[in-house]
Order: sequence, then structure tokens, then C-alpha cells
Amino acid sequence: MKKLLLLRHAKSSWDDPAFSDFERPLNARGLITAAFMGELIARRKLEVDAIISSPASRAAQTAMLVKENGGLNASLIFDERIYEASPQTLLVVVSGLGDDLDSAMLVGHNPGIESFIGLLTATVEPMPTAALALIKINIQSWGDIKFGTGTLIEVIRPKEMMTAEL
Repeated sequence: MKKLLLLRHAKSSWDDPAFSDFERPLNARGLITAAFMGELIARRKLEVDAIISSPASRAAQTAMLVKENGGLNASLIFDERIYEASPQTLLVVVSGLGDDLDSAMLVGHNPGIESFIGLLTATVEPMPTAALALIKINIQSWGDIKFGTGTLIEVIRPKEMMTAEL
């Protein structure tokens, strides 16, 4: 059994038109939310052996803030294939993970993340910015991942969690 965490990047800034889509950083709310999601991961004692992120600025910042604020010992890898990825491309990325990893987190973008959840679990779930989906994959080797091998355990949406804590 493997565990896959799918995290959509936090809220990005549209303030500077000089930035390309790839270069857009997190806005103030995104910085706070990404840190909060890391803290939530720590409080819930979620294990992550590796974080594989899109190298786009907003995703990379999200991944780094989650890793830091979650106290995660996981390696952080940037993979260009995740930027603007289809669910089939995300499947290829995950299928190439080393079997020494029991759990992995993918940090990416919509619509790919939502579609990937559907591909793995046959479940439709909205993934607003910084939402985290927890999926159990019924495989022993990442290379065996395919359509329908996952079970969605939970989707954690930061807006709901932050409101609940107030």
C-alpha cells in the first residue's frame, strides 16, 4: 500500500503583468495558507517521504513552505512535467517514483490535480488553491499505479480548516 498526497499550489498573485504564468509568485494570502497547510500536516502527523513539485514559482513556493512549516524531512524534487500536466502525465510522474518511498506528495496545478484524483479514485472533488487530497493506492510498486487503484481518504480545504480554527 502506498500513500499519495496531492496538493494544489496556494493562491498566486496577478498583480504584476510582467510575470509570465510560470513566474507568478504566491500572494500574501497564499503565503499564509501554504504555511498553514504545512502546520496542519505536522499536527496530523502525515508522513511524506518525497515532495515532487512543479517548478512554477507559485507551486515551488507552496512546496517549500509546506515542507518547512510541516517539519518534513522529505526530499524536494522539481519536475517540469508537472507544470500544466494532464492526469496521464501525472500518472507517468508518479509511476516513476522509487519503491523505497511509501508516501509522496505531488504539488501542482488545476485542472490536472482534480482530473488526476478522478483518474485514480473515480471521485470528483473540487480542489481550490492549497487543497490537499489524501489517497491510498492499492499497490506495492509505484510502477503498478493505474486508473482506479486509489481510494480517496480525505480532501482538506484550507478555507474550511482555517475557519474551523477561528
